[in-house]
Amino acid sequence: MADLTDLTNALPAPARAYLENRRLDEVECIISDLPGIARGKAVPASKFTRQAYFHLPDSIFYQTITGDWGEAAGEDGFIERDMILKPDMSTATAAPWTADWTLQVIHDAYDREDAPIPFSPRNVLRHVVDLYKKHGMKPVVAPEMEFFLVARNLDPAQEIKPMMGRSGRPAAARQAYSMTAVDEFGPVIDDIYDFAEAQGFEIDGITQEGGAGQLEINLRHGDPIKLADEVFYFKRLIREAALRHDCFATFMAKPIEDEPGSAMHIHHSILDIETGRNLFAGPQGGETDAFFHFIGGLQKHLPSAIAVLAPYVNSYRRYVKDHAAPINLEWGRDNRTTGIRVPLSGPEARRVENRLAGMDCNPYLGIAASLACGLLGILKEEWPRKQFRGDAYSGEPDIPNVMGDALDMFAEATDLHDILGPEFARVYGIVKRAEYVEFLQVISPWEREHLLLNV
Repeated sequence: MADLTDLTNALPAPARAYLENRRLDEVECIISDLPGIARGKAVPASKFTRQAYFHLPDSIFYQTITGDWGEAAGEDGFIERDMILKPDMSTATAAPWTADWTLQVIHDAYDREDAPIPFSPRNVLRHVVDLYKKHGMKPVVAPEMEFFLVARNLDPAQEIKPMMGRSGRPAAARQAYSMTAVDEFGPVIDDIYDFAEAQGFEIDGITQEGGAGQLEINLRHGDPIKLADEVFYFKRLIREAALRHDCFATFMAKPIEDEPGSAMHIHHSILDIETGRNLFAGPQGGETDAFFHFIGGLQKHLPSAIAVLAPYVNSYRRYVKDHAAPINLEWGRDNRTTGIRVPLSGPEARRVENRLAGMDCNPYLGIAASLACGLLGILKEEWPRKQFRGDAYSGEPDIPNVMGDALDMFAEATDLHDILGPEFARVYGIVKRAEYVEFLQVISPWEREHLLLNV
């Protein structure tokens, strides 16, 4: 890029509109790490126009959520090689909460031989999407984002509490789909809409969920990488909107005791590349073998992928009976108690919903893992169990309910590693095991209260 004019002309339409009659000051060059945190550099716009790439050390992918490192560097040890990060200008979007005129641009990570870094989350998802394309298929997804707006929490020893609404009362629980409850957060929601519009994102709807201060945003269906980019951006956008109104937005799977957890439900459909038709619907509108094989793949392989869909110890607190989260992998039509749901739709919109992913998962990795399980089912022609009818909470749990067990299952899932990438699986397993070991060294208030003088 030669100058700012060339840069502006190369931008997507929403970014051009944001900068109309304004001078771009800064560009944030960012990439998602394993937890989904934006890492990168902020550079003056004039410098960005002169650079085709920039460098970051590969150690950003070895880092745990606490900032420590697992022994993930491999045989060569921890030498922090530089990666080459190249901008994907189709992702350029506004950062409308900043004091100056700033754009964000997502970058892709390559090594010095120009090969994709295999444990970069966006590369993992692209690898899975490319495998679908290799077999003549195009996956389509629609994620749903649940999150809580909570009071500022400056002391980790204190419990998380719902935010104060505009009425001056704490946000109320058990008010799912209440418009009055949504109105309580009106100023925050207004900023979310304004930021999303400035960034060119289309929100399909915002609803109040069952938890105190819990909201859900639905996104329009589309390309998995594009949708993962949007969730990645949305998490930052929502946090910034909340901070403007003296509250926090949290995407923890289970931030408040006795309240429902926050999920990232993922809707999937698969298109035939040549014809564009939905492979889950036959010529007469009936359900196809591919539809059942996809469900069969989810049932068989999701237990091994839970470590990706539920990446923290807190994630497993969400899988509680009768708290709006699944406890098993039964499937059913229009049944929200099952882990795998087939929503009501016409044949052309037939889709399968994975209800296990937590909102705390990295969107690239969560979508990649879910698609990988379905692809394994299609390729191996795996059939699901009989459709579950009734309350699936009456059934037996069949997913790991502690992080250690989930990591053990992930470590043994070589078929899943082949789809996601063996090097990603190696690095991810080591980093998450390091986080789990670190957590086990922390003594909780429950242990002090009930064990100190009683055992």
